[in-house]
Amino acid sequence: MEQLLLMPPRTTEPPETDSAFNRLYHGNCEALLPTLPDACVDLIVTSPPYADQRKNSYGGIAPDDCVAWFLPIAAQLQRVLKPTGSFILNIKERVVNGERHTYVIELILAMWQQGWLWTEEYNWHKKNAYPGKWSNRFRDAWERCIHFTRQRKFAMYQEAVMVPVGDWAEGRLRNLSETDRRRDESRAKSGFGKNVSNWVGREMVYPTNVLHMATETGNRNHSAAFHVALPLWFIKLFTQEGDVVLDPFIGSGTTAVAAKQLGRRWIGIEKEASYIQIAQQRIREAVLPT
Repeated sequence: MEQLLLMPPRTTEPPETDSAFNRLYHGNCEALLPTLPDACVDLIVTSPPYADQRKNSYGGIAPDDCVAWFLPIAAQLQRVLKPTGSFILNIKERVVNGERHTYVIELILAMWQQGWLWTEEYNWHKKNAYPGKWSNRFRDAWERCIHFTRQRKFAMYQEAVMVPVGDWAEGRLRNLSETDRRRDESRAKSGFGKNVSNWVGREMVYPTNVLHMATETGNRNHSAAFHVALPLWFIKLFTQEGDVVLDPFIGSGTTAVAAKQLGRRWIGIEKEASYIQIAQQRIREAVLPT
């Protein structure tokens, strides 16, 4: 029988309606996801074990087997996600026999055939990646964060992640030309254009889909911990206070820590008992919003 580890619930809702939330489940997500109710989750943020990597931690999955292994999990994630919810999959192709393996591309297509919409892709630029060199490539400094949804209309709160307009605006907006004051057609006649004057007086603007964030630098005794800023950003973008965030490969608990800090409810699943203990401690120490 799967062992269940319960964290004290943050909410004041009746136990019968909140019993599945703010919990760490110890076991394989393949076995535990079917026990969750339908459409109970607003956002899924996770980074599954990369193909054939972290063997000492997770045993590893052969690149050729990744799609077949993940598709049944994706089907359960689709079931528990609300129709307006989002699924952020942090994943990266590994190199096999001198070339990038195609399992990520294959997985995207297979999930699309499963009914997911490949809505967007965010590029996580790891600012503190140290240099490296191989005979035919350089060290990776980015990873994919693929955004899947169940439908075209989904919950998204763009104002929650706005950024300062930047130094470019001071000089560029000082003396506007006539074309700057209208929606000027692109020279390539692509149908895209811009009205530069729209940015006059703005202090905050929408970000791009490139996320410049460091990797985890603290020792979490975990082979692939990501920085709490990554799930924080997506939780802000796709949820509101009280919504439910799921991480079926929660590792050292980073997603739950981010969810707790933002006043969201959460569900975490992890197969390794040692990581469960680390996650419990981190979640206990996480500060609730004031």
